[in-house]
Amino acid sequence: MLATEYGPTAQITGFLGRKQLYTFDPKAMHHILVKDGALFQPHRIDGPLLFGKGLLSTIGEQHRKQRKMLNPVFSIAHMRSMMPIFNNVVDQLRNALTERVQNGAREIDLLGWMARTALELIGQSGFGYSFDNMVDDVPRHEYSIVIKDLAPALARLAFARFYLLPLALKILPTYALTFIMNITPWKSLHDVRDMVNYMHELSVEVYEEKKCAFEEGDEAVVKQIGKGKDLLSIMMKENRKADSEDKLEEAEIIAQMSTFIFAAMDTTSSGLSRILHLLTLHPEVQDKMRDELIAARREHQGSQLSYDELVGLPYLDAVCRETLRLYAPVSSLLRKSTEDAIVPLSRPVRDADGNEVTEIFLPKATTVMISIMNANRDPKLWGPDVLEWKPERWLSPLPEAIMNSKMPGVYSHLMTFNGGSRSCIGFKFSQLEMKVVIAMLVENFKFSTPQNKEIFWQMSGIASPVVVGGGNFGHPQLPLIVELAKGD
Repeated sequence: MLATEYGPTAQITGFLGRKQLYTFDPKAMHHILVKDGALFQPHRIDGPLLFGKGLLSTIGEQHRKQRKMLNPVFSIAHMRSMMPIFNNVVDQLRNALTERVQNGAREIDLLGWMARTALELIGQSGFGYSFDNMVDDVPRHEYSIVIKDLAPALARLAFARFYLLPLALKILPTYALTFIMNITPWKSLHDVRDMVNYMHELSVEVYEEKKCAFEEGDEAVVKQIGKGKDLLSIMMKENRKADSEDKLEEAEIIAQMSTFIFAAMDTTSSGLSRILHLLTLHPEVQDKMRDELIAARREHQGSQLSYDELVGLPYLDAVCRETLRLYAPVSSLLRKSTEDAIVPLSRPVRDADGNEVTEIFLPKATTVMISIMNANRDPKLWGPDVLEWKPERWLSPLPEAIMNSKMPGVYSHLMTFNGGSRSCIGFKFSQLEMKVVIAMLVENFKFSTPQNKEIFWQMSGIASPVVVGGGNFGHPQLPLIVELAKGD
């Protein structure tokens, strides 16, 4: 393993022999993502082609302008107002699972249901739009299928996206690339094109419906699914009252919709599925969490927990944090230096001549790979038990080493949600999703692993579970035994 052999920082060789920097050194990451973040841009040359002018695609002043507009949208106050929407969706999930197991335990693919739930949560709370009735065995809305297939389709084009496309963009305008893409007999390429076009068309449709509702007045907006409290409604309200220099173009607002769904759905469903799988491997943790949830419900006379009551549950919070530490859905992120740069290190390394160095010179256009996984699993910061899944570590003070490390992550001294000006803007939204869903599931159901199936987690951009053996290996799925939890 690279980290074991070379430590937190190493020079590696990439495509065509190009030198790249690999690191999870806290000081180096802080420099790259925070202090000199403007010099290290995302390595996503295809972003504008996939998602338009959204947060994942824009850089510089345009990105700062969008963050300024969107930061209030993800405020704690707005998260609180979304609780009824979240509860409505998880009630649909509870009813669907209850119907399937009311006559006894049953094996169910929880990954599929977590993906459907994540999409419906972002649909209703994000845009005031429903993608799924959460009743049928398979989702009927085409968007559910498209968004599920997009990440694997992009993975099949990885070489073209990361190596051929940058070269093409240097010599060809976008319209020429579009023409070439349309006439090239490459099914995978056409599949991605069709998916992206469909996502954009639906985003425009939802935006236009919301725009018409606003023109009709507040009453029309409140009648929609999100009741005017969804992210899109809030974003449009903020944009309408913003100064002219701060306003976003319609194309920018529309682009955020596909951006939010793509960024949130697979990562959230991966995180939820990982927690459920871990709870089957650690039934004592599942029981302890259920006890906490039942006690909290009893304390509030059986009513739905409020935002503050839910996020204040210590053991639920510890399970979520520990899972996101040890099993981040995304294992790494890429940056590219826009000019020559010097990156300082907190832990010196030795160069090819054996000399100790405390900083590294990076020529312009050097690719930097930041290891999220190893940053979260660094034994020098987290201690010798770093590879153990121990929710209890979050119920007492963390090691001084991690507290003093100046880890640039935006969340809990972790790199799971990135750091700096391009950190995940919706990380609080994602946390709330996970807690609402897991709380409902664990309180109402008991989960165990099928005896005849071994579950393995593969990393293909985003971590996903598969069943080892059989004729369907490689197809993401999480078959678990689900039964109604016995009341006290």
